[in-house]
Amino acid sequence: MANTILLINHYAGSLRHGMEFRPYYLARHWVRMGYRVIIAAASFSHVRQTNPRMRGCEQRETIDGITYVWLRTPAYRGNGVGRVLNMLVFTWRLLWRWRALADREDLLAVISSSTYPLDIYPAARIARRARAHLIFEVHDLWPLSPIELGGYARSHPFIVLLQGAENYAYRRAAHVVSMLPKALPYMMEHGLEPAKFVHIPNGVEPAMHDASGMLSEEVAPLLPPAGSFLVGYAGTIGIANALDALVEAAALLQETPEIRFAIVGDGPELGRLQGEARAHDLHNLNFIGRIEKGQVPAMLARFDVCYIGLKAESLFRFGVSPNKLFDYMLAARPVLQAISAGNDPVGAAGCGISVEPENPRAIADAILSFYHMSPEERRRLGENGRRYVLVHHTYDKLAKQFAELFRD
Repeated sequence: MANTILLINHYAGSLRHGMEFRPYYLARHWVRMGYRVIIAAASFSHVRQTNPRMRGCEQRETIDGITYVWLRTPAYRGNGVGRVLNMLVFTWRLLWRWRALADREDLLAVISSSTYPLDIYPAARIARRARAHLIFEVHDLWPLSPIELGGYARSHPFIVLLQGAENYAYRRAAHVVSMLPKALPYMMEHGLEPAKFVHIPNGVEPAMHDASGMLSEEVAPLLPPAGSFLVGYAGTIGIANALDALVEAAALLQETPEIRFAIVGDGPELGRLQGEARAHDLHNLNFIGRIEKGQVPAMLARFDVCYIGLKAESLFRFGVSPNKLFDYMLAARPVLQAISAGNDPVGAAGCGISVEPENPRAIADAILSFYHMSPEERRRLGENGRRYVLVHHTYDKLAKQFAELFRD
């Protein structure tokens, strides 16, 4: 009986390589459930901390019971032609090997899951030849994301190529798994039958969360002194994260010296934000830099309030499922959410305060509200979030929900 799952995800990582972690955590639970799991991924991804060293066009390695098939792709920087070439090479290498993947493995399901939809074509060929379930997993809506966020014209050749692939995926897949809870109407406009739609959000792995650990000797001195009321952000420092508003909120609260801010992470916007902090002569904001994943729980434990923001973009009308938000909830920290989206996970969990995005005054006022709460009130908000995420967002439960589709 077929029991092998082929998960195609260009950017898939592991604890050894870094982000992204969703494919790894789902696969690890499927292995524990008795499935054999193969992850096909590109050798180069900008979101990984460490990319595999290749000794040919294809390389296999086993990590925690999961078979990774690395396909050589060229390196790139930014979101220009180099990244597009990287996508096309990955898709081409899958098309070149589709018969071998279909015939060599005893496939039960093939999951196309690379953010952009081009890998649906090799995935469909593999699934058809192997008589396996074909599942299309949607992280972000492409090509709508580059159209609305990147300003690409719908007539751009690459956008036309992506749109054709997305429409084909909705028609061809047996199931469409969406991390975006409100995306069904859009997908129906592009050919999806409503019965195929399944919402499976991002998740957390409680076993990996150990807040009892210590921050390293290099990191600990970078934080404000003990006793400060610390508002923190931990994650990628990019344009979408709307951290300008947090920096400006820190400027508005300089007259309350007990309130301090920490931005933990790295990314393309780090240098510019540091420049803004210098321009405001901020003494209440610390930039910590990137830390090891194992130190993140100990860092979150130091925060009195965790901040998450996104730019005010119409694209978020389809909903959001941010990993860092669920990490905050798992850490039992109150959350300040500056996001306008089709869903409100902070409100659903009752774990914090939601304000208008990119509004420094509203962010500062919410921080003052948290500051004037009693420790018991803040603790209650944090515990609400932890209970919510353990009920709705653990990867063992999400993997089981996903596995129901294989047996459908």
